[in-house]
Amino acid sequence: MSDKPFRLWVYPRPDGSYGLTLSQKVRVGANPTNNHGKTGWRRLVRLWGLPLAAVAEDILAALKQSGHRPGELKRERRLPFEMPEEVGVRLGLLFMMVKPLSRGDRIAAIARGLKAMPIEEAYYWFSKCSQPHLLYRARRALRILLAGE
Repeated sequence: MSDKPFRLWVYPRPDGSYGLTLSQKVRVGANPTNNHGKTGWRRLVRLWGLPLAAVAEDILAALKQSGHRPGELKRERRLPFEMPEEVGVRLGLLFMMVKPLSRGDRIAAIARGLKAMPIEEAYYWFSKCSQPHLLYRARRALRILLAGE
């Protein structure tokens, strides 16, 4: 797989703003050990509105870490931002955690907690929060761990 297995897409919203979609490169095929190198992209999470605005600084920092200029993030952009694994994992966790929230204090607490989290723990939580059969309970558990109830 590529050394940049995450992509951040900008998509225009009907109200004139934009949202972001984070996708992850995955192996495709019935047999994951013998799929002849075939890969595809899986949409992890979409973010827009208040949660997006609340974590804008973290998104810009992730773009810088990935070698992109923050000024490139605009509604008209059609090419994805490619991101290395560590940056994509942290950004994916952030998006998953703040998407359903509306309270700024909880969003800020979650963002602070994820920044302070060791990368090994971030990988652990990412694996739990992105599994279809675990994601709701895992995401709720991590939100409670980072920001309380």
